[in-house]
Amino acid sequence: MKIAEIRQMSDGELQDSLNKLEEKLFDLRFAQAMGKLETPSAFRLARKDIARIKTIVNERAKIGEANV
Repeated sequence: MKIAEIRQMSDGELQDSLNKLEEKLFDLRFAQAMGKLETPSAFRLARKDIARIKTIVNERAKIGEANV
């Protein structure tokens, strides 16, 4: 997911995407424990997408605080 795509999302969409990615990361960990993980790079991609979303959420929160 690109940062430009994330910036266009609403707050609700960001939260939904974040929840889905956290579930995906859990599933990846479970698959790894079971020895059925096909793409180890999926961990890295999921973690980076989570970080990108959290960065945008925090930026929006700080902008909201500055406007108050």
